[in-house]
Amino acid sequence: MNDHTSCLRCGRVLRNTKSIAAGYGPTCATKVRNAKADLTDYKPAQINSARELIEDGAIIPLRNSVFTTVSSDGTETYLSHTHTCNCPAGLAGRRCYHTAAARMLLAA
Repeated sequence: MNDHTSCLRCGRVLRNTKSIAAGYGPTCATKVRNAKADLTDYKPAQINSARELIEDGAIIPLRNSVFTTVSSDGTETYLSHTHTCNCPAGLAGRRCYHTAAARMLLAA
């Protein structure tokens, strides 16, 4: 369970326990869920993993479109942007679901 007291998208104070657990208020959660990001170069499994990353509140904005993302097993954190990430896949020059999640958040 996350412990964010402000929305990860807009920064507003969260008061509802469900919103605090998710890291997003209801309006921002809807905007993120309905975001129309260009994900044509990602596989369906990567898109699903990106959505899960967002729903788990495991991608946190830092600055200038850079995010801290958590690995799928929760043991590592990476710096991610819409086109690059320092996870093993990103360092190997492959698309990763971290960058897909960044694209989704920035499109919201």
